[in-house]
Amino acid sequence: MKLIVTCFSIVFATTCFAQAPADSMSASAKSLGYEQYKGFYDGVDINNLDRIAILNHYPSPKKVIILKKELALTADQTAQITAMNKELARKMKEMGSLIIKNENTLNELFRTKQITDGALIFYANRYGGDIGELRNAMLQTYLKTKDLLTPEQLKKYEELQKP
Repeated sequence: MKLIVTCFSIVFATTCFAQAPADSMSASAKSLGYEQYKGFYDGVDINNLDRIAILNHYPSPKKVIILKKELALTADQTAQITAMNKELARKMKEMGSLIIKNENTLNELFRTKQITDGALIFYANRYGGDIGELRNAMLQTYLKTKDLLTPEQLKKYEELQKP
């Protein structure tokens, strides 16, 4: 009898208290999707906004720091690239927060049926501007990293990127 009561209690608790991830997400997380929301919230690029730099062989500032010994970075290069990475991480979280806030506002306007043509244009354009600012910040770090490396370091970086 105890076994039946215990089993019933476990099933009941699991059914009553467990929530699907979508049920516990905020409205912005639902409209963006969990992965995209989490990426914006955590300051992680899941949208490949830096792909154009990678495809055109610009060095990733994060990878350059990981490979600092192999690339023989100077103390000055290491300090500058580390500072850029730190600032980029801050900027990514800041912009992610703004994108989530914008999505919350847009969702609320739709949910309450108060959306207007003007509001839709404004918030859709704001989203595009925020994504553009985020992408610019990311690509700027690639450009600046390339400028900080010597031709020899760039060549070595390329060699280390080959599979």
